[in-house]
Amino acid sequence: MRIAIAGAGNVGRAIARELLENGHQVLLIDKDPEALKMDSVPSAEWLLADACEITALDQAKLDSCQVLVAATGDDKVNLVASLLGKTEYGVPRVVARVNHPKNEWMFDSAWGVDVAVSTPRIISALVEEAVSVGDVVRLFSFRKGEANLVEITLPDTAACCGKTVGEVVLPEDASIAAIVRDGHVLTPKDHDVFTAGDELLFVASAKAEAQLKACFI
Repeated sequence: MRIAIAGAGNVGRAIARELLENGHQVLLIDKDPEALKMDSVPSAEWLLADACEITALDQAKLDSCQVLVAATGDDKVNLVASLLGKTEYGVPRVVARVNHPKNEWMFDSAWGVDVAVSTPRIISALVEEAVSVGDVVRLFSFRKGEANLVEITLPDTAACCGKTVGEVVLPEDASIAAIVRDGHVLTPKDHDVFTAGDELLFVASAKAEAQLKACFI
């Protein structure tokens, strides 16, 4: 895939390195000459330009990109770049960084954002996931599909322990994505038996998310 990253700061460059290692083509865009540290990511394309300007995005050939990552430290820039990427260039997937939690409500499809990444929200979710047993913990939201990635760690008293995957009826609009057990990731099969300590990962709508605890705990 060809991926454009608006913002060539520490975050943008770190994302670029990861994507390049995974075999993708990456273009880094930044209007600050001091941010263009080309030696730090020599395999990437670089463009000195303002990602909020149509002429710059034309120059970046954004219409040839499958993904746009708006990763600057300015939420206004990330929103404008996301909106332009989606509406003017039809980028299929737009991922935007949320710098300030109070602005998170704006990062939705109205601004062209498919996935909003809020560092405080992710950290708090990971903290909850680490200490919560028997609770439903939302790890991530997929805004475009109105679905969430949620986790439940089964306590010793979980009603589903000893039952097979096929015996537990899931809520509508929910599916079990994986079982993490003893450091291994298992693809759930109908004959697999739930045991205490299993970490269950689900993709679920908000409505189904509220029903998962009743099904498993």
